[in-house]
Amino acid sequence: MTILVTGAAGFVGAAVSASLLVRGHEVIGLDNLNDYYDPALKQARIARLRSHAGFRFLQMDVADRDAMLALAAAEQGVTHVLHFAAQAGVRRSLVDPYSYVTSNVMGHVTMLEMARRLPKLEHFIYASSSSVYGCNTSLPFREDDRVDAPSSLYAVTKRSAELASQSYAHLYGLPQTGLRFFTVYGPWGRPDMAYYMFARAIVDGTPLSLYEGAGLSRDFTYIDDVVSAVGGILDAPAPQAQARLLNIGNDKPELVSRLVSLLEKALGKSAVVQHAPRPQADMETTWASLETIRALTGWSPKVSFEDGVGEFAAWFRGYHRVG
Repeated sequence: MTILVTGAAGFVGAAVSASLLVRGHEVIGLDNLNDYYDPALKQARIARLRSHAGFRFLQMDVADRDAMLALAAAEQGVTHVLHFAAQAGVRRSLVDPYSYVTSNVMGHVTMLEMARRLPKLEHFIYASSSSVYGCNTSLPFREDDRVDAPSSLYAVTKRSAELASQSYAHLYGLPQTGLRFFTVYGPWGRPDMAYYMFARAIVDGTPLSLYEGAGLSRDFTYIDDVVSAVGGILDAPAPQAQARLLNIGNDKPELVSRLVSLLEKALGKSAVVQHAPRPQADMETTWASLETIRALTGWSPKVSFEDGVGEFAAWFRGYHRVG
């Protein structure tokens, strides 16, 4: 396979790319290396990928339609597209909404236009988000739930991408699968996410903000489980004339307060906790039903929350040279 991976310097994109390279596939990695969080971490991920034969990296922005159409013309042998590039982060979408529309809506449509010009394309797989479930209160979240009550603009852009994919599947028969990721965590993760910020605060001895609410919980999904899920979907027959949607989660919401306790244990320091009201854009609980992906691929998550947090803490200590 020749696989185009966008967001290849990102958390999920880099991990999936590494797995594909180990499997012997050719990977063309794209990323614009923006400064939403430390570009040095992104560069370090790319450096690890460059050690594999079969990897090529291109610094490009998926919202640049001329560049992406030129790429399609130059890379006619691409058989699979994994579109993971996006502007991430719920709370930043409240202060910089324009970048989310550019990256997550325009960027997605540009990728669809590019993909339909690839004559050997077998499957277009893209990252959506658990955020699309918004203000839903029925748990666990299932792919056929209504998703018309978003709680953030980030969720709006991700749902817009899903709808665009459905239209391209209908109009052009583009074989697609959208992946609704649930709070992915682990080594080489994103510094803007709570588990990473909590670890930094614990190590530095600075206060961390824990949102109020006894039920505040997330369906934390370890990165290795995400990689195995994507691999199974890549191998599954792609749907025709319908954009399939799949949850990728752990099927077990964990209290955010337990995350803090596990990090304290793993890092050997107590947290300085400040309680704060939960922002309106944040969901109280996320919980993925995995019935659909299990039926399709037989996949189930394997890594326990305690083990996953321990693995992240060990990596965090090493990467940041924590004594």
